[in-house]
Amino acid sequence: MTPDVRRRVLEVYAAADQAVSAAAPRCEGSGRCCRFTEYGHTLFISQFEAELLLETAPAYDAPVTRDGCPFQVDNLCTARNERPLGCRIYFCDPAYQETGNGITEEAIASLKRIADDHDTGWRYAPLHVFLNEAERPAIPAADTINPAGSPGPRLSLPVV
Repeated sequence: MTPDVRRRVLEVYAAADQAVSAAAPRCEGSGRCCRFTEYGHTLFISQFEAELLLETAPAYDAPVTRDGCPFQVDNLCTARNERPLGCRIYFCDPAYQETGNGITEEAIASLKRIADDHDTGWRYAPLHVFLNEAERPAIPAADTINPAGSPGPRLSLPVV
């Protein structure tokens, strides 16, 4: 991802965060948003979002299923800063659904414009597809994971 693409994607995230904040949807902290199959939804993300997520997200067990997010631990997100748009925008609050849909449409259109402007192509798939495609280094034995608090293994997607 080029620095300009990164900057523009982060601007899309910031605009979505601002729009969500202005709408002030209610969050009960139930973690339902991350248990996809149980609550009847799928988290779709773009290639851009997958690349940003995989740069710094914590290690996860593969293969990942479509059932839920591997970054949810005790109903909390362990990849909060790098989370994709669906995670930033989706809330269970029924009074927010139309607003959330509008924010999503605008954000996705912005990402598509970035893809068009940079001739990167557009790829949009469920979270688990990107996570299972990621090239991950071997995870060391349990007694050597995170010695002295070092970050987990870096993750990347194959170039398409």
